[in-house]
Amino acid sequence: MKSKSPLDTLGTALATLGPIGHFPKAPGTWGSLAAVVAAPWLFLPLPLWGRLAALAAVFAVGVWACAVAERTMGRKDPGCVIIDELFGQWLTLLFFSAMPIWYLGLAFVLFRGFDILKPWPVQWAETAFPGGLGVMADDGVAGLYALLCLHLIAWIL
Repeated sequence: MKSKSPLDTLGTALATLGPIGHFPKAPGTWGSLAAVVAAPWLFLPLPLWGRLAALAAVFAVGVWACAVAERTMGRKDPGCVIIDELFGQWLTLLFFSAMPIWYLGLAFVLFRGFDILKPWPVQWAETAFPGGLGVMADDGVAGLYALLCLHLIAWIL
């Protein structure tokens, strides 16, 4: 790894959500869990336009930060890069402003399932776009799948 500038350090810290991406086992799962735990305070209370703005900001920062992390670490989509899990997990919750706690657990399981199994076009999105855009895009598609399933389940119940 080459020497990092302050912007490289910032980008990498954002991409890894600080120390969370450096947990020794399953950093993506820890990143998704952190996103779900933070959502009732940082995401769900916002009006819909605020949640959309937050997602746009996380996506834009994530594309940049993931590209920086890939460049500074010298590999494609390093496991410690988990800002994409934050984006996908919050996308799963986009149209909810309040929910029973078990919905949060279900949202977590649904998103992780789609993110790990990568049904079409999740895998395609990861490889179709270069750099940080591909890293963020696949979790966005997984988040959309999870969002649709969560709403279908909520509608049925």
